[in-house]
Amino acid sequence: MAGLREVATPFVADGPAGVAIRSSLKGLTGQDEKVLRLTGGLLGSLASRDLKARCAAGLDRGSDQWARRKRALTDQSSSRWAGSITKATHDQCALAQRGQLAYIQYLQAGIDMIARRLSLPVGAKGSKGSPGGYRSRKEWFAKSRRLRLLQDRLGRERADRDAGRVRVVRGGRKLLRNRHNLQATRLTEAQWRVRWEAERWFLQADGESGKRYGNETMRVSPDGELSIRLPAPLAGLANAPHGRYVLACRVGFRHRGQQWADRIAANRAVAYRIHFDVERGRWYLTASWQIPPVRTVPLEAARSGGLIGVDTNADHLAAWRLDAHGNPVGEPRRFDYDLSGRAPYRDAQVRHALIRLLHWAKRHRLAIAIEDLDFQAEKTREKHGRRKRFRQLVSGMPVGRLRGRLVSMAAELGITVVAVDPAYTSRWGAQHWQRPLTTKTRKTTRHDAAAVAIGRRALGRPIRRRTQPPPPHRSDVVGHRTVQAASGIPEREETRPRIPGPRTRSIGAGRGAKAGDQCAHNRSGHTAEHEFCHQDSPRSVSRNGWSGGRRRPAGMD
Repeated sequence: MAGLREVATPFVADGPAGVAIRSSLKGLTGQDEKVLRLTGGLLGSLASRDLKARCAAGLDRGSDQWARRKRALTDQSSSRWAGSITKATHDQCALAQRGQLAYIQYLQAGIDMIARRLSLPVGAKGSKGSPGGYRSRKEWFAKSRRLRLLQDRLGRERADRDAGRVRVVRGGRKLLRNRHNLQATRLTEAQWRVRWEAERWFLQADGESGKRYGNETMRVSPDGELSIRLPAPLAGLANAPHGRYVLACRVGFRHRGQQWADRIAANRAVAYRIHFDVERGRWYLTASWQIPPVRTVPLEAARSGGLIGVDTNADHLAAWRLDAHGNPVGEPRRFDYDLSGRAPYRDAQVRHALIRLLHWAKRHRLAIAIEDLDFQAEKTREKHGRRKRFRQLVSGMPVGRLRGRLVSMAAELGITVVAVDPAYTSRWGAQHWQRPLTTKTRKTTRHDAAAVAIGRRALGRPIRRRTQPPPPHRSDVVGHRTVQAASGIPEREETRPRIPGPRTRSIGAGRGAKAGDQCAHNRSGHTAEHEFCHQDSPRSVSRNGWSGGRRRPAGMD
C-alpha cells in the first residue's frame, strides 16, 4: 500500500440552506412589458456603475466604502434598490475572487506537470498515475514554449490577486465573445443585442422580515397580485399609490406554493427576481428564501440498515444495494441520462435520473453513498496530453450540478446522503468485486463493481473482499489465496504457519504418540522378530510408511 494517498473519512452531506421556486408571468400587457424593460435597463446601468466602482476599489473592502457606494445609488433609485444592487455586486465580486483562485491553482498544476515532464529524458516511460517524458524533441520544444506562456499568465493573475483586482463581465463573458463570431452562433446583430441587454437588466429585490408580505420593493399578495416600487426617475409611470406599479398578471406557485403562502402571511423575508427568456419570449418570477439547516442523521444511523452505493459516470449512474455487512444484495441498477443536448435538456436528464434513484432508495428505506468528486485537477491537458476524448469525457460530467441537486432532492424525501472519498474506488472495485459478482446470467460491469466499493467505504468496511480458503480441505494445498493482506493487519488470511508433527491421519514410521512402543505398531504383538528387520529404501516404501515385506537374516532359511 506504499505510495497511495490517504483516504478521507466518509461524512453525511449537509442539506440545502435555501429554496427557490419559479412561476411564469402570463397576461402581461404592452405597458407592463415597457415598464419592466425601462426599470430593468435603468437599474442595470446603475449596477454596472457600482460594479466598476467596486472593482476599482481593489483591496478597500470595508463597510465605509460599501456605504459610500450605496449613498451614491440611493439618489438615483431608492434606498432598497441601492441595497439590493450593492449586495449583488458584493456576491459577484466574491464569486470572481473564488474563480480567480481556482484559475491560479489550475495554472500552477499545469506548470508543475510540464516542468516535471521536461526534466525527464525524451521518450521515457511514465509510472502508474503519472506520465513520462515527451515523445519527441519537437513536442518537448513546444511544451517548453507553453511553459513560459503559463508562467506569464500565472504572474499576471497573482499580481491581480495581490492588488485585489477582479475582471467581471455583466451579462457573461461567453455572450460577449459571441459578438465577434455571430456567424458561428447563427445570430444577427439585432438578436445578439436583445440577448445582451436582457442579461444585463437588474430586476431583483432582497426580502425584509417584518415588512408587508416579506418584501417592500417587489410585493406579491396572497391572491397573486405583483407590484413593484419604481425607482425615482420612473415614478411618473406608477399606476398605484406610493410610486408603485401593479402588473396585470396574477402569480401562482405550484411547487412549494403552501410554504410560500405561509411565509408571506407571517411577513417573513422573501426575495424576488424577474427574468426575461429571449428565446421563448416569456417573463418569469423567481421567489427564494432561506431555510434552517436540515438536521442530518448520524453516520452510524445511516449505516445501520445498509445503504446504496452509487458510481457517477458520463452517461449513467450505476447503483447497487448493500446490507449492513457490506454484501451486495439483489441486482445492480442503472439510471441513464443523455448529456448531448442543450443546457435545459441536460438538466432535465440529470433530474430524471436522480428522481428514479431516490424513489428506489426510498422504497428500500436506505441512505445513498456517492463519491465526493472534484475534477479540477484532472481536466488539465498537461496531465493527459493527447487523450483529448478522455478530457472531454471528464469535463462533460455534471459533477457539481448532480451533487447539488441530489442533496436538495434527497432532503425533500428524507433520504440521507453519505459522501465518500473517490480514491481508487473504480480500480479496487474492479479488482475485488467484478469477477466474483459475474455469473452466467449477469455480466457485472466495472461501474457496478465501483458502486459496491463506494458502498463498502461508506459503511466503514475495507473494499477488499474476504476470500474463502481453497476448496480441497480448506488448507494451502492448492496454493496461496488470491487476495493477501499485509502482515501487520490483524485477522489476516495468509499461509498457515508450519507446525511440527503430522498434519494428516497417515502417520509415518517411527512417528506418532506411541513411536517407542513396538507392540503398538505390530498386530501379532511379537517384538523379537522385528529386532532383525530393517526398512527398505525410500523407493520401495508404501504409502503407510512401511516396507512391502520382511527379510530374514542369513542362516535362518
